[in-house]
Amino acid sequence: MAGRVDSTVLAGARVVLPTGTVEDGRVTVEGTRISGTQAENAPVLDLSGHWIVPGFVDMHNHGGGGASFTSGTVDEVLTGVRTHREHGTTTLVASTVTGEMDFLAERAGILSELVEQGDLAGIHFEGPFISPCRKGAHSEALLRHPDPAEVRKLMDAARGTAKMFTLATELPGGIESVRLLAEHGVIAAIGHTDATYEQTVEAIDAGATVATHLYNAMPAIGHRAPGPIAALLEDERITVELINDGTHLHPAALGLAYHHAGADRVALITDAMDAAGFGDGVYQLGPLAVNVENGVARLVEGNSIAGSTLTLDTAFHRAVTIDRIPVGDVVTSISANPARLLGVYDKVGSLEPGKDADLVVLDGDFRLKGVMRKGEWIVRPEAAAN
Repeated sequence: MAGRVDSTVLAGARVVLPTGTVEDGRVTVEGTRISGTQAENAPVLDLSGHWIVPGFVDMHNHGGGGASFTSGTVDEVLTGVRTHREHGTTTLVASTVTGEMDFLAERAGILSELVEQGDLAGIHFEGPFISPCRKGAHSEALLRHPDPAEVRKLMDAARGTAKMFTLATELPGGIESVRLLAEHGVIAAIGHTDATYEQTVEAIDAGATVATHLYNAMPAIGHRAPGPIAALLEDERITVELINDGTHLHPAALGLAYHHAGADRVALITDAMDAAGFGDGVYQLGPLAVNVENGVARLVEGNSIAGSTLTLDTAFHRAVTIDRIPVGDVVTSISANPARLLGVYDKVGSLEPGKDADLVVLDGDFRLKGVMRKGEWIVRPEAAAN
């Protein structure tokens, strides 16, 4: 059940604010925004026994609902966006996978229009500037060194909507590309990399600020060769992405990242592909065939993990109930941190007056019960309206 409300008060829930959790809290919505005052005679929705948290912000997502952000039509992309909204992601960046440069530039033009319309929050180019040693579910034949001129080509094609590039910064042109992105306010993310510890430090010093799905598609930590993971965890300038689906990471690895980096430097992402919110079957991820079985996506050839079928409501639930991360820390990682990185924290990422009325209602077991985006119920909670 969906629909926009002119004014309403959500009452009785535990409300997670930047300053902490308010028991028996109230959130007033007027039009598309959160209001600091309660309108007279506004209807009240009783959400006792529930939680209200900010809408989720996913900065790394390749699709969902059977649709691909890399190859889908506009309508298909919007289907993917709607699918993730129904699971609490009210702000979403569309991620591409490795392809021919001209094709990626064409896709950037299509996706940028959806950013300008407000359906997407930006574009993330994951590939083709990544290491063949750590390619994961990317076509090795289409990989290339991160030439700053080609990075600039994709930035220009995106018409100011490019938010992030994932790079193997140890490759020729990697450091120069990081500097170019930093100069233009675009996130340089280190990922799908075979870099050493020292090479990773060099990239961070050049301006890289994000670790693309930490642990995955990079060398493991060694006691004599610590590699990129140690460098990324220890540097306060880096935010680490984590895929909390129970497949990509052992809970102890997730706990290590939270313990070492702290919640303020973690961004929970999905890295979702087409099957998210849709089901098992055979899909295409760029030019590669992917088989999804029991919710786990793997390449048909090679069996490498190929993104996830995760939605952020599941990531939230796992983080609180399985990983025992405090609710406030999970909210920081799933909403506030990615909003800050994307430069949209003035509008989304927390429940504060003046911001967009983007919020998620969870029950006492942290299962999603309601989603509101810009004052419109995407999923209306079953509760008593007075």
